[in-house]
Amino acid sequence: MAKVKMSKNAASIDMTAMCDVAFLLLTFFILTATAKQPEPLPVDTPSSTVQTKLPEKDLAMITVGQSGTVFFGVVGPEVRKRTLELVSEKMKISFTDEEKYKFSLMENFGVPIYQLKGLLKLKSAERNVNGLQRGIPHDSLDNQLKEWIFAARTANAELHEKQLNFAIKGDAKEEYPEIKKVMDILQDQKVNKFNLVTGLRSDNF
Repeated sequence: MAKVKMSKNAASIDMTAMCDVAFLLLTFFILTATAKQPEPLPVDTPSSTVQTKLPEKDLAMITVGQSGTVFFGVVGPEVRKRTLELVSEKMKISFTDEEKYKFSLMENFGVPIYQLKGLLKLKSAERNVNGLQRGIPHDSLDNQLKEWIFAARTANAELHEKQLNFAIKGDAKEEYPEIKKVMDILQDQKVNKFNLVTGLRSDNF
């Protein structure tokens, strides 16, 4: 009995569904992605060959620009919001729920607390205008930076039950005494361990 020969046709795969899925995923990632905002206080960090990665959470960043301008920021929207609540209670300045929410989205800031409401009314791009934020007071007569540091440590302990880490990001052209002021404020609160943020430098010149 003769065998029936089956024709061998090349297999084909319909990629239409795959293209649709890929397009939908691409659209989703584009729409949900958050653009990184430019830093309101750009600094030129000193160079170093040491590579130590900062923690991604439980971290507060103190940025010191030229002329001793100080910015403060803490990682995590819920910690930022609680930090603002604690400082506002201490300074007796009330903030609305909307203002607290806007503050929770700000990675860092550099204004006295009585100017913070005006800053929160601005759009993100408007807040980063050069010279708008003139720094957080941190001298002996008005040391608001001390209050922010203490409140951030308290907020992080309440929410995460962990100790808050600190990093100082200073401009390479800034005089050391200005950096020393910030270090003294930390040490007054028994914070004796902190990171100094530097740029990566190669040993090959």
